Amino acid sequence: MNKEVRVRFAPSPTGGLHLGGVRTALFNYLFAKKHNGTFILRIEDTDQTRFVAGAEEYIVDCLNWCGITPDESPQQPGAFGPYRQSERKPSYKQYAEQLIASGYAYYAFDTPEELSEKRNEQPNFLYGQKTRMQMRNSLTLTQNEVSELLAQNVPHVVRIKMPTDEQVTFTDMIRGVVSFDTNLVDDKVLLKADGMPTYHLAVVADDKAMQISHVFRGEEWLPSAPIHILLWKYLGWGHEMPEWAHLPLILKPDGNGKLSKRDGDRLGFPVYAMNWIDPKTGDLTKGFKELGFLSEAFVNLLALLGWNDGTDKELFTLEELKQAFSIDRISKAGAKFDFEKAKWFNHEWIKAESAEHLAPIVKNELQKSDIKITDETFLLTVIDLIKDRCALIPDFIAQSAYFFAPPTTYDSAAVKPKWNNEKADFFHSFGASLDPELAASELEAQFKALAETKGLKAGELMLPLRIMLVGGKFGPGVFDIVKLLGKKETSNRIERGIAEFNS
Repeated sequence: MNKEVRVRFAPSPTGGLHLGGVRTALFNYLFAKKHNGTFILRIEDTDQTRFVAGAEEYIVDCLNWCGITPDESPQQPGAFGPYRQSERKPSYKQYAEQLIASGYAYYAFDTPEELSEKRNEQPNFLYGQKTRMQMRNSLTLTQNEVSELLAQNVPHVVRIKMPTDEQVTFTDMIRGVVSFDTNLVDDKVLLKADGMPTYHLAVVADDKAMQISHVFRGEEWLPSAPIHILLWKYLGWGHEMPEWAHLPLILKPDGNGKLSKRDGDRLGFPVYAMNWIDPKTGDLTKGFKELGFLSEAFVNLLALLGWNDGTDKELFTLEELKQAFSIDRISKAGAKFDFEKAKWFNHEWIKAESAEHLAPIVKNELQKSDIKITDETFLLTVIDLIKDRCALIPDFIAQSAYFFAPPTTYDSAAVKPKWNNEKADFFHSFGASLDPELAASELEAQFKALAETKGLKAGELMLPLRIMLVGGKFGPGVFDIVKLLGKKETSNRIERGIAEFNS
């Protein structure tokens, strides 16, 4: 890589952060780190009508949770600020005027009503080569008329003047050579009536000002590429234009179209990184974090949506991703989102993480269910014993609650049909004879020896013991539970269980 790598993630602060947006941020981050470059967060808030309070802070929180913290951002300014487009407003008008002066753009004075009327007349109306001379703009008005309208501050926009019969061609780092026919591209607005730029002008001006070397963005922006490439050229910056990479879409589970929030709602899984509460409506949209995903698993699964390292390896730490990431391994095709696979990633990460790492997350989850933790060492032992059984963090509640308080309900129906006095007598004896110094395997041997002595089948006694201790047919090895609960608590639960099954 000859030039200094500077990449940016440039979201709009309009709501929750879709997992596709996080993946775009991740690929930017990984590319920057792979090449000792700089990862920038730029907030594209030029559309003030869509601005949502709290959305910028939410975006920052999501990136921090994922561990992909920007090197430069509104919160961590560098030498290329401001990092919010709304704070860069004065810089855009000069570029719009430069484009007008050189014949590459024009003033358009059409009112919203006039445009609406035109769209009613022509259902597929596009403001461009075929229609611009029918409209009220500086191409159809005299210079005096234009000057007078500007002097009167008549509302107007600035539009790019797309050339006729040209091909705009560039090399995409993922897709190879891509060409566009300019006759099929309309004259997009560059500067709005409120003086704020549209995405098209702002993104080019800001990428130039921030010396962006490579642009990673979603495939949905591919149709805008010819406009941006022409703007780089028209503004005299063609030789400084960044390289482009348009990332594949994240598709619905059936592969039919881009994954949306509505799909998540319909199919019962989140599409946002973290919980998002709409400040206007109060509506909550659930996120992966609050559902019980570890950030490491979330980042891992996102990385493999449209990328792989060329091997069968699926589990990557962020550090491993930084080393392994390469553009040539990004797929051109869209990647289907599979929530069951996402949960698999999380399960694998929970199993792989240390109890010490999981403890604060699990403790917080248990406390939300009013389970009090008084012994941190005990908690670590419990986590190590049950983490293999947990796909999501909330699974720790059901899988561990009985370690902190005895069960309040019992699956008695699984035991009572075969329950008898001999079994009750066996459990009285077993509870009384427990040796807390024995290992789990030794407790099991003691249990089986006692059963043999009393003429009972040990296999028929395992389930009643489990239900006495945990309340149901679940949990890790039953003698691991006995060992962890200790003699007193195990004996107490056995006696309560006997009373329950005798009733």
